[in-house]
Amino acid sequence: MRKKNAGALFMDFQISPEDRVGAPPKKARGRQAPAKKPRGGARIEPGFSAFDDVAVDDGRDERSSRGPSRGPQKRAPKGRQTRGRRQKKPLTFGRIVWKLISWMFILGIWGALAAGAVVLYYGLQLPSANSWKVPERAANIRIVAADGQLISNRGKSGGEAVSLHELPYYVPAAFVAIEDRRFREHFGVDLIGLASVALESLKAGEVTRGASTITQQVAKNLFLTPDQTLGRKVQEALLAIWLEQTYTKDEILDLYLNRMYFGYERYGIEAASQFYFGKSARNLSLSEAAILAGSLQAPSRLNPKGNAEAIKARQALVLNAMAKEGYISPEEAAAARIDPGQTVRTKVVGGESYVADWVETLMTAYIGEVKEDVVVHTTINWDLQKEAEFVIKEAVAAHGAERGFSQAALVAMDVDGSVRALVGGVDYQQSQYNRAVTARRQPGSAFKPFVYLAGMEKGYTPDTIAEDAPININGWEPKNSDGKYGGQMTLRQALALSRNTIAALLANDVGPDKVVDAATRMGISSPLQAVPSIALGTQEVSLLELTGAYAPFANGGIGVIPNVITRIETVDGKVLYNAIPAGPGRVIDPTVVAQMNDMLHAAVEIGTGKRAQLNGWPMAGKTGTSQKARDALFVGYTARMVAGVWLGNDDDKGTKLSGGNVPVEIWSQFMAKAHEGIPVAELPGAYSNPALQDPNLQPMEQPAPERRKPRTLVDLLGDIFGGD
Repeated sequence: MRKKNAGALFMDFQISPEDRVGAPPKKARGRQAPAKKPRGGARIEPGFSAFDDVAVDDGRDERSSRGPSRGPQKRAPKGRQTRGRRQKKPLTFGRIVWKLISWMFILGIWGALAAGAVVLYYGLQLPSANSWKVPERAANIRIVAADGQLISNRGKSGGEAVSLHELPYYVPAAFVAIEDRRFREHFGVDLIGLASVALESLKAGEVTRGASTITQQVAKNLFLTPDQTLGRKVQEALLAIWLEQTYTKDEILDLYLNRMYFGYERYGIEAASQFYFGKSARNLSLSEAAILAGSLQAPSRLNPKGNAEAIKARQALVLNAMAKEGYISPEEAAAARIDPGQTVRTKVVGGESYVADWVETLMTAYIGEVKEDVVVHTTINWDLQKEAEFVIKEAVAAHGAERGFSQAALVAMDVDGSVRALVGGVDYQQSQYNRAVTARRQPGSAFKPFVYLAGMEKGYTPDTIAEDAPININGWEPKNSDGKYGGQMTLRQALALSRNTIAALLANDVGPDKVVDAATRMGISSPLQAVPSIALGTQEVSLLELTGAYAPFANGGIGVIPNVITRIETVDGKVLYNAIPAGPGRVIDPTVVAQMNDMLHAAVEIGTGKRAQLNGWPMAGKTGTSQKARDALFVGYTARMVAGVWLGNDDDKGTKLSGGNVPVEIWSQFMAKAHEGIPVAELPGAYSNPALQDPNLQPMEQPAPERRKPRTLVDLLGDIFGGD
């Protein structure tokens, strides 16, 4: 019975050979389409068709899921049941956050990989890190007066370097507060600052400000171009990190303050301070430091000489930042602000800059290429330099409009050629052209002393009689500026009254080549042509060389080379050049010196220079006026100093000047200042004997108008030249 019941339980469960694992499939009823073979060895993709008839027990009533039953359904044995689809979990807030975090993490990884690739790409374009080196700062040329007063700085930087510890604490603090307040905390790149700027720019819809650290700015200025590209920013960051690993924070800040651009071709805090405020950065006030720190955002627009309102606003921003960071108190910030009605006070560049320009051009000749900071000591007397600038400006302001001139120049030197003052123009800020050193102008009758010198060396004396009358020298007929003739007169009178006819006659008598020789020997270095009209000063020379050429008259006949440099040394005191007395030696016989001083003294006593006054000092000199009064000059001297003055216009426009009016006034005012407190001294020589003239020398005669020679352009100019 028990067995029967057992058989009843399993009588319907039978396994055929086809049902076994690995058995071949049963043949389907009817005709089956042959299976297609893959072409050319194509891959046969696996499928699930063999399991299409397998029933899945997912625990649900088949009738409810498949509709009405069409007949009895067999339930698949437990051994052949397969797992169905996993039921989806509901989408909760937590799952959303988790998915977002997951995706952000994935995107972050990809972003990091991409950023790394970019950094690697642009980093490989840089030289090897082993070769990275901070470039040397451009050498500075510090030019000082004879008393040590700073005249100016020259060189590519425009100023020397100063160390951080030499500056007041608030100077570097101003730059840190406004440019990189986390400077002491970051590793070269300020990630917090970058994020802050990114959010700020995102809200504003545009880039609101930069996020470069002080270290990055140093890297950019020392190694890179200013291009605003992704590659440059990546390289800037890499170099900034390298700087932070190589140098201390103070060293980086030192580099920053001494290398940044402050406008007007000034690099470094010292150059900027000297240029804008006329003082060393060591002496900057809090107000001035805030102005300079604020200017770095836009040096060309916010420098102290820029827009006043923009400068004031930027300065207030810097001071507020300093107070916020605790460098100064709010009360100190308020006290340092520029008042709304107050102007930004900056230094006015004076005429001493003409001296500095001249000195800079001489450096290569003295020591070769300047490779390190040097100090150049000059012969310039600072007080006389300022006096020269003052009298020049005053004269142009008082007489320029009335007499039609706009420019002036002055050179003053000791009788040994040491230049004590030099002004090359009225306003250096408006024009840097040096009219004392670089310009070449017609000296007019101020050239005549060299003609008379040649005559004295031939044997004539100041008392030789000559005829002031119309003359004809091979077709050239020079005339006096007043159109009149004075008849017979001594050479002394002729030079004092600046008679063109007698000067031309004398030059013709001694020969134009002798005049050129005399002028060159005295110190004229410009090329001269030996033509008859040279007697009237129609050939161009500089005021510096003309003034120097009068020095032998003042010192007893010794030739000089105008000089301005006495010593050049490094900043640590190593002497690179030391001046020694040098020159051509004696260029005039003492007797001739006495004769020339006799005649040139008469020129300021009774002649065209008689308005010259010098408080009892014996003096001598000669005026000069070129054609149409384009140039008006006076060169005069005492036994202590020689000075030359030129007035005119850069465009050669004629004036209403003569050498005997405004130039003489300027000369007298300057020389009076220069001779204060100095014992009076006589001019070299004392001519008094007319018998010194060579008795065999024939009196000058007017040359007969023989055959005419071809005339030069210089001769044509001499026809209409109006000397004084």
